[in-house]
Amino acid sequence: MSSTDYKKMYQKIFKVMGELTPLKADCGKLCAGACCKGDSDTGMRLFPFEETCLPVTYLKTGDRLVVCDGSCNRNERPLACRIFPFFPTIDDNGKVFVEPDFRAKRLCPLLTHSEEILFDKRFFKAVKRVGKILAKDEKCREFLRKSTEEIDTYAEFLGE
Repeated sequence: MSSTDYKKMYQKIFKVMGELTPLKADCGKLCAGACCKGDSDTGMRLFPFEETCLPVTYLKTGDRLVVCDGSCNRNERPLACRIFPFFPTIDDNGKVFVEPDFRAKRLCPLLTHSEEILFDKRFFKAVKRVGKILAKDEKCREFLRKSTEEIDTYAEFLGE
């Protein structure tokens, strides 16, 4: 996929996600929107070339991060915000799974109380479909692999 196709790819991805969230209600009410309050050291990572379709300013701190003050146009949120606190992981055979993003465990009550929560299955289907779309592109597939390794390391450290 050439770089000129990324805008189209992310528009498709955002359409797949639509307004879906892990819950059928606003999960931000559980934690006062903890994931939407970043500072210069924390934020949501942009996926490869995602900036081509987002009207956001991002920080360059090794990773491309979007930092939020707690209010945004939800239609302009980065993908990481749309799928939080889950992630489309990928195995060595290229198969996509949707798993908790353990990097978010200290922040998100959905991960600390997941046994007690009834999640929206449509959300997980959409995240998996997004992962499959991303996995078709070499740079995005590599990003998924590196992120999967990082998530697995966090999970192992946390004893998950």
